[in-house]
Amino acid sequence: MTDTPPTPLDSNQIIEERRTKLTGLRASGVAFPNDFTRHHLAADLQQQFEGTTNEELEAQPENVTVAGRLMLKRVMGKAAFGTIQDMSDRIQLYVALDHAGADALEGFKHFDLGDIVGAEGVLFRTRTGELTVKVNRLRLLAKSLRPLPEKFHGLADQEQKYRSRHLDLITNEAARLTFVQRSRIVQAIRDFLLERRFLEVETPMMHPIPGGAAARPFVTHHNALDMRLYLRIAPELYLKRLVVGGFEQVFEINRNFRNEGISTRHNPEFTMLEFYVAYRDYRFLMMFTEEMFRCVAQTVLGATKFPYQGRELDFSKPFDRLTPTQAIRKYHPDLTDAELNDRAFLVSKLKSMNVAIREGDGVGALQLTLFENLVEQFLFEPTFIIDYPTEVSPLARASDKHPEVTERFELYIAGREIANGFSELNDPEDQAARFREQARQKEAGDHEAMHYDADYIRALEYGLPPTAGEGIGIDRLVMLLTDSASIRDVILFPQLRPE
Repeated sequence: MTDTPPTPLDSNQIIEERRTKLTGLRASGVAFPNDFTRHHLAADLQQQFEGTTNEELEAQPENVTVAGRLMLKRVMGKAAFGTIQDMSDRIQLYVALDHAGADALEGFKHFDLGDIVGAEGVLFRTRTGELTVKVNRLRLLAKSLRPLPEKFHGLADQEQKYRSRHLDLITNEAARLTFVQRSRIVQAIRDFLLERRFLEVETPMMHPIPGGAAARPFVTHHNALDMRLYLRIAPELYLKRLVVGGFEQVFEINRNFRNEGISTRHNPEFTMLEFYVAYRDYRFLMMFTEEMFRCVAQTVLGATKFPYQGRELDFSKPFDRLTPTQAIRKYHPDLTDAELNDRAFLVSKLKSMNVAIREGDGVGALQLTLFENLVEQFLFEPTFIIDYPTEVSPLARASDKHPEVTERFELYIAGREIANGFSELNDPEDQAARFREQARQKEAGDHEAMHYDADYIRALEYGLPPTAGEGIGIDRLVMLLTDSASIRDVILFPQLRPE
């Protein structure tokens, strides 16, 4: 019994040998046939016949038609074994002279790992108990000209996995499972919202004015209209226009684009859920978010407690709620309330930490900057940071009792922001004043400040009901629920620097 290829060859030799085989295939007929139909998936067969003995399979022969990528191959004289991998699982093929015939066996001997193969036959179990297809008919459906990564090990270099995701998925079962889980997470979120009478919508991805977040946009140009456009940084202002229009519970699972740095937590193209509900406030959103996260975890993982990077996350208990200053004092009790409300002290403290600040930042903005640099990384258990300063929350409703803060929260889990929600600002004159201040900051050099959006102000002037809205980072949530350390592990094709 021998594994193939029997001796190591460099990639160029292997590719050349495979191209020679392809030339022979072209000469003998259609090299890439498209007349084979698969009727069975490996996982379905494994599940359906789990516990079925070989005697039972022989008594009631089960004809199957399978197809997939050849991952393993063993040749033994008048017979050979191969393992193919389809979208669901793997299943073994048995190609024998007395069943498949001499031509099929000889052809199989020349198949290479990575080839796409179709087979028809009957099921049986080997002496070791492995469910196997005894092949009657065998087809080579697509020739693999390039060798798969190192046999049985897949891609070793992490960055190469991101650059060649197709190879990572072929050879890495854990990577495939992560992206299957990602799909299930998104579906669970969608089902959760649809069951509660939310309407799923789609809004533009190219905006004449970038808005809905503090971020630097990507710029493009529309030739026919001869106008500058911006890739969406957030769908917020369009979704709130829909609430004005009477769609009182809407959501969008959307792609956003922000011209920012790349890290284990940031990708310039990312997925978010944004949803809006009329006649609710930010307190409702926090309860709603807890319920959603528990439901999604239970649906996808079967539990609300699960491991993340060596620690346990617990979605079953109420999420903590702290203001920025309460969070700072919790983790740095040496800092007093008086100091945290003293602008001169905050400026001095941040400068001693080599943290950049803007000249016009008030106490609230400085407190938030201190929180982000001193505390954020310690918030492992789900924690709502509430009552954000008005000066850094241009779209959120200010508190009626304390107008210096807004009815806003950010949800932190495992040391990173997962969600941002607030009671929406529906006073058009207040919103116009906030936009004017943002425009002033942009003129002063803040590239992430917002533009003045006159069309959105006009929409508000028709009347936006009291509304609560929230954005949840899908990629970061998937990281938590799949125990992934980097955002690149949960985005199929992350943005990378040029090689």
